[in-house]
Parts: sequence; structure tokens; C-alpha cells
Amino acid sequence: MKRLKFISPLLLLAFVIMFSCNNDDDNGIIIVPPRERDEESIAAQIEIEEFLQTHFYNYEEFENPSADFNNIIKFDTISGDNANKIALINQVDFKMVTDIRDENVTYKLYYLNVDQGEGDEVEFTDIVTVSYTGMLLDELFLFDSSPNPVPFDLTQIVDGLQTTLTEFNSGTGFISNPDGTIEFENYGIGAAFIPSGLAYFNTPPTGAPIPFYSQLIFTFHVYQTKKSDQDNDGILSYLEDLDGDGFEGNDDTDQNGIPNFADGDDDGDGRLTKNEIETNEYTFNEGGEEPVLAEGEIEMQRIKDDETGITTVYTVIFTDVNEDGVPDYLDDNL
Repeated sequence: MKRLKFISPLLLLAFVIMFSCNNDDDNGIIIVPPRERDEESIAAQIEIEEFLQTHFYNYEEFENPSADFNNIIKFDTISGDNANKIALINQVDFKMVTDIRDENVTYKLYYLNVDQGEGDEVEFTDIVTVSYTGMLLDELFLFDSSPNPVPFDLTQIVDGLQTTLTEFNSGTGFISNPDGTIEFENYGIGAAFIPSGLAYFNTPPTGAPIPFYSQLIFTFHVYQTKKSDQDNDGILSYLEDLDGDGFEGNDDTDQNGIPNFADGDDDGDGRLTKNEIETNEYTFNEGGEEPVLAEGEIEMQRIKDDETGITTVYTVIFTDVNEDGVPDYLDDNL
């Protein structure tokens, strides 16, 4: 069983968005003329693959961990005493990711799955508690890190890290020790090798030591994940991805410039979304019968209280009063 101890459990309750991961805040950013995104994607892939062919990670420490091993991923060059190490290119996975700004451009996003994690799957709109390091691919320059757990709203971080984290699972829980520390169990461990087009491209955050068009590396531990409703409209944000492309920012029913996951009135009819749906919750004891859902009723999430054994199931019904096939919350003709 994999565990890691932390001194500051209160950090689990704090909502923190670190400057290095924010892809929406452009206040004060210096903008340079952008390169062609397709040409930059090719250059980025070449640079990343060269790194993966010439570097390795401390896989031997993970295979035979010492008693005090902290499960931190470290990279080094394959040379000298390390000449016989296995190159990262032979250990990474990849997924093809479409550029959200130019659908004609795709990226080969490489990631390292050291441990999948045994908890819940991560959705792309979740609030995920992680520890992490952020480095430039160039010379592994460290530009940001948090050794202690911090929560991230995945809709507010760079695209490459957001889509990588959805390939992992959270841990199975944590143990509170008498001395006030906590130990997470069976959490996901990995790294993302992110091309600039899925990072900051030509708009790095002001004050951050990140050059234009930088390829980035993030290593991370995934401790907890929680389904989120960013606009508090009663619909979990991942369900507001109407086209199912795994990107929350391009679904905007009323075309008002605010995507549905952040819009309290999705169809712009003057009635809040939460007043145009029906939400329910059901509870049952451990070993009890599952709730029987009505036709069209969708389970959004379930939460189990480990102390009482009671599970609460939250559901939504997308009502359609005029029976035109369009849910009321997306229908401005009511």
C-alpha cells in the first residue's frame, strides 16, 4: 500500500490556483506575434521526443523503494554511469489532442504513467487535489512546485495538464495520524510532457520564468478528485460538454461568450438553469437497495460517508415541458 505523509492537512480545504497553471488569466501578459500553430506543433514534438530519447526517470527507485522513498519522479540524462538506463520514450504513453484554437492542428501529448491510482477516475472539470512540480523541458528548469497537496480546478489549468490528469485515478483515501499528519493511499503518480500549444504558447504568465513557446513538464501525485459544478446551476460541469469533445469551453448555447459550464442561464431566456431542471437526492445504507431512477433521470454523482456507511446519490432530470426534444434549460422558446 502506497502512502505519503504531509504536515498540513488544512491545505486540503483551501482552494488554490497557482499562477503557473492558470490558462485564463491574461492580465498584464505581454503578447508577441504568434507563430503558426501547426508549424510550432511539429517543432515542439521533435523537441519533446528528443528529450524522451535521451533521458530516463528513477524507475528503479519505484521498483524497489526504500523505506523513506517519497514517490517523487526525477529525470536525468542517459550518459556515463547512466548509459544503460531505459529511455523515457520506451516507457511513456501518448494521446492525440486537438488544438482548441485551431481544430486542424493536433498534438501528440506524451505522458508517463508510473501508477494509475486506485480511486476515482478524474473528469476534465473536476476539482483535483495534487502535489506537483512544473519544469521547463529545457535543462529541467523548475518554475513552480507544491510539495504539499493543493486543489486545482481543472478548467483553470493549461490544456495539456488538464487532459493528462484525466488519464489517472485519485487515491483511495487518507489516514489521519495522532500527530496531525495525514497519509494518502494508493494515489496516481505521473508526468506530462506538454507542447507549447497545449501550454502557454506566446502568452506565458507575467513574471513567470517561462520563455515564449516553451515545452513544459509537470510531475504530479493525484490524491483526491471531486466532481464540480462551476456555475452552481445544478448540473455537473462535465455534463455540460454537449458535444462530448472533452473540452468545456466551446459549448455556449445562447452564444453570449460564456460557456455553459460557467453560465447560470444556459439558454439566455432570463430563467436560471437551476430553475429549469429537476434535481433529486437519495440515500441508502451500506448493503441497501439502490434507488430506482425515473425515465430520463441521470445520476450526477454519489458520495459515501465512510463513518456511517450511508451513500447519497444526486440526480438530475432534464425536463422538457413543451415536449419538443430540447431540454427546458437549453430551450429559449418556452
